[in-house]
Amino acid sequence: MSDRRQSRRPIPRGRIYSIAVVAPVFALAFLLRPDAENLRAAGPANTGHEVLDCAQCHTTAEGTPRQQIQANVRFLLGMRTQGADFIHKPVTNVDCLACHQNPDDRHPVYRFNEPRFAKARAEFAPQNCVSCHTEHTGKRVTLEPTVCASCHAGLEIKEDPIAPSHAVLEAREAWSTCLSCHDFHGNHVQTTPVRLEDGASREAVLRYLAGGPAIYGDSVRFRAKTDRGDR
Repeated sequence: MSDRRQSRRPIPRGRIYSIAVVAPVFALAFLLRPDAENLRAAGPANTGHEVLDCAQCHTTAEGTPRQQIQANVRFLLGMRTQGADFIHKPVTNVDCLACHQNPDDRHPVYRFNEPRFAKARAEFAPQNCVSCHTEHTGKRVTLEPTVCASCHAGLEIKEDPIAPSHAVLEAREAWSTCLSCHDFHGNHVQTTPVRLEDGASREAVLRYLAGGPAIYGDSVRFRAKTDRGDR
């Protein structure tokens, strides 16, 4: 036993350093392969995005990775006024609307920039698509359905046709019932229920937001693209 221990030679320090340098390079090269996109993703694709390539949403940042790193280091040292995007540019409304154009959108992102929605902008930034549809969560919507209160509190409808009325529902603070009858973006072809009991249940709404079955029917006015076609 002692002879075997004495015969073992320590690994040269230079070899350890070489392994420490080369291993991450090989790992990075593997992850950058086109067929390794799922391994690089921050999480599962949201409902409806499973068929998309990463490049449909993530556009390449300007410059080489080395230039991007150098620019960010200079920014941290106070030698630049702003940092640089690394590998990919941030996903913006432009990227989302490249596939999700809907000229009849009931809640278009530009409307949330109106002064009257300043409170909502401060609370959850609804003017940005990704505030409600955070990607790589495996869900359809990542905000609670009660956010309707941020813009619609104090809603008054003359000759309200629904039962119970909007005023009654608001008095009950039943904001989680809004999506039971109302399709937020209005893209589904449906007849809006006039009785709450005819709408989707709270459980069905929550399943839908989490990526589950549709609750407004399968017929849509404008179908999302699977290839943005602008590059």
